[in-house]
Amino acid sequence: MIITEQDMAKMDRIKRLNVINAITGIKPANLIGTQDSQGRTNLAIFSSLVHLGSNPALLGFITRPSADVPRHTLQNIEATGHYTINHVPTSLTQQAHQTSAKYKRHQSEFDCCGFTAEYVHDFPAPFVAESVIKIAMQLEQTIPIKLNQTQLVIGSIKHIHIPKELINDEGHIDLQAAASTGLSGLNNYYELNQLKVYPYARPE
Repeated sequence: MIITEQDMAKMDRIKRLNVINAITGIKPANLIGTQDSQGRTNLAIFSSLVHLGSNPALLGFITRPSADVPRHTLQNIEATGHYTINHVPTSLTQQAHQTSAKYKRHQSEFDCCGFTAEYVHDFPAPFVAESVIKIAMQLEQTIPIKLNQTQLVIGSIKHIHIPKELINDEGHIDLQAAASTGLSGLNNYYELNQLKVYPYARPE
C-alpha cells in the first residue's frame, strides 16, 4: 500500500490526523505541569517531547497553533518561565488522556482528571505526584514554525526526580521497571518492554 501526498490531501480529516500522528512510531507520553501567574494549575498530555542535547541538557516539545484555541500550557510557561515534565504511568493512561479535553482556564486538570499537584525543592511549577519520573524545566526559547503555526518550546533541565534503583552506573534508565507509557497517534497507549542493551557502536 502506498499513500501519496495526493491521497493524504483527499483523506477524511480525522483519518489523516491519525495516520500522520502515528506514522513516526511510538513516542513518549508525558504530562506537562504548569501554573499561571495567579497560581492556577494546568496539566496537559504531550507526545512531542524530544531530546535536543545533553550539555547543556535541553528538551523540546511542539505546541499546536493557538489562533483559535487558547493554549494554557504555553501561556503559563511564557508567563512564569517554568514547567514540569512527568512520565505517564501505565496504570493512569485514562486519566492522562482526559487532560487533552478542552477545560476552562479556571478548571485544573489536576483536579478534574484525578492527579495530585506536588511542589518540590521550591520549584515554581507543579509536578505530578503519581509519576515515577519527573523533570523540572526552565524555558529557554520558543521558535515559531511558520509552515503550520506551531511552536517549538525549548527548555533546560533544572533537576530530575527518579528512584535511584531505576538508573544504573552508566546512566541507563529502566523505563520498563518505571512503567512509563508510550503513545502512538493521539489515543493509542503502549507499555514499554526492553528488548536489548548494546554497547556503544564503533567501526572496529
